[in-house]
Amino acid sequence: MLLSVLVPGFAAVLFGAGVAGAAFNERAECTNLLIDDWESQSRLTFLYYNAMLQPTSDDETMKSVVVSPDNRVTLTPVDEDSYFFSETTCVNAENLYGGLSLRIKAARGTTFNVQLSSPTTCGDEEDSAVATQSTKDLGWTFDGSEKLYSIPFSKFSELDLTKVTTVFFGEFSGPVTFGPLSFYCGDTPTDYELPATTAAPAPTSTVPAPSSTATALLIDQFASEDENDLGFWHGCDEGMSLTFGRNQLTIKSSDSDYSFYSQVSETCGDLTKYAGSYLHIQYSGSNKFSVALQQHNSECNENIAPYPETWDSLEAARYATATDIYMPLSHFKVDLTRSIGFALKGFYTTDSTVLKKIEIVPSVPSGFQVPNKLASGNLVFACKRPNSFAFAIDDGEPRLAQQVMQIVREEGIQVTFFTVGAPLEDPSTNLTNVYTEMQAQGHQIALHSYTHPPMEGLPDDAAIDWEYDQDVAAVSAAFGGLHTPYFRPPFGTEGARMRQRLALALGTDDPYLVMWSVDVEDWLWAETDTPEKQLEAFQRDVDKGGNLVVMHYLYDSTVSYLRQFIQIAKATGKDLMRVDQCMEDPNAPPL
Repeated sequence: MLLSVLVPGFAAVLFGAGVAGAAFNERAECTNLLIDDWESQSRLTFLYYNAMLQPTSDDETMKSVVVSPDNRVTLTPVDEDSYFFSETTCVNAENLYGGLSLRIKAARGTTFNVQLSSPTTCGDEEDSAVATQSTKDLGWTFDGSEKLYSIPFSKFSELDLTKVTTVFFGEFSGPVTFGPLSFYCGDTPTDYELPATTAAPAPTSTVPAPSSTATALLIDQFASEDENDLGFWHGCDEGMSLTFGRNQLTIKSSDSDYSFYSQVSETCGDLTKYAGSYLHIQYSGSNKFSVALQQHNSECNENIAPYPETWDSLEAARYATATDIYMPLSHFKVDLTRSIGFALKGFYTTDSTVLKKIEIVPSVPSGFQVPNKLASGNLVFACKRPNSFAFAIDDGEPRLAQQVMQIVREEGIQVTFFTVGAPLEDPSTNLTNVYTEMQAQGHQIALHSYTHPPMEGLPDDAAIDWEYDQDVAAVSAAFGGLHTPYFRPPFGTEGARMRQRLALALGTDDPYLVMWSVDVEDWLWAETDTPEKQLEAFQRDVDKGGNLVVMHYLYDSTVSYLRQFIQIAKATGKDLMRVDQCMEDPNAPPL
């Protein structure tokens, strides 16, 4: 019934009856049992898990399923055939829970059905008792405000209360917004109380802002759509909306992965004389984005991988007033002799930003407070050890994992696996056992977030912290207290906030954010009529000098090419190793 990118097939595996209720010996000890708190968009619509780490989905029947930062989910149906369901751990609710409760907001006149089911045997959904009530049957009415509603089990007489397994919502007449869904104790419906969450503050202070002796450098006043005031290219990633006005540019971004670029050179621009100066951006509107200074590769050649070699990102809002942003160039931890240009990226709101000027100036206005530079880690696209090459493999299909292990074992190489945390906690995936075996064989296990969201696109620091904290805990629990400073951003989405919060979460100023310079493009070709283009993509990037791989074992075709990928890498004469080894990490195992 469910399609999961990372862990298909887990929907059939449920825990034994009575597990959830077994901890409560007396009703006085009972508290609401959470089914879903709508904490994470990606957990819900990418991994298809609820808070119980059980299956939940609309099976793509809805027009949209949108989680908001206030722990609400809005379901917008296509028609009355749209539905949404959430499974439980086959809860024994008898003499303990009186029903389910949740807050709902819907327009006046909205209707839908609620269906509960219980199997004869937990884990066997083929033979289930099903009971249905309409909102009218339940006595529910809506007026556009949010209210607490209950689904009392007394209304569902066909249900076996010792095995409450699925809640199914269907036949929607219009959009609805749900609050946290939980079992309530006894006969009185109560809200599930969300635990208080606050983001730990980053160490914040101000630093001196001395003037520079360098003259000002005007970079961009947006007079032309094709080039900036230096005569170099400016433009954006496909998908970003740019509207040029008279000496201003309005940016509207629907994706945190999009960037606007304004270059200071066609190859390597030397900004060292501005090392004591400040990047000034005159703007209006939203400052919820990052500013990056990109660094060219050592050959100053865009045809050699990686290009760019790296960059550092600063959080615009930390350096901003309502109209101006001032960032010390010294806060960008890059080689200024190899500057490509500036990128405005990691937009985490769809609100518009209007740019009026980008320049480098020798000083900041009197009274402007320059914040301290926050740790932002090492953004790496290539191995540092001479003559090295590393396979960095992201999560995939559990059924293909053993085949991957066999291939790397037969080829006699060590690799790095970046694993998502939530599936490790789901026994049906068997991923904890798989990766434990891989770790025992000498492979590196590293972090890849808890639910695989675009990290910089998350709404606030608390949401970013939740991903890191849950992931770190899951990996530690699964692998005997493992603590690693290696992290691969899901989708490669990077920005200042997620870098700063990663450093805080891992307790180090220098975590590794591992990107790639060799992309097999499995996401593009694996399920097409030309899967062999994955081999072409791999060879293309290797020919450019790439030496750090991204791939997934999601698809049969990709795994079938893995041995050839490895042999192509070996043919370069480079030594194949783990990521930490290719980074010359002193804490990595010896070669």
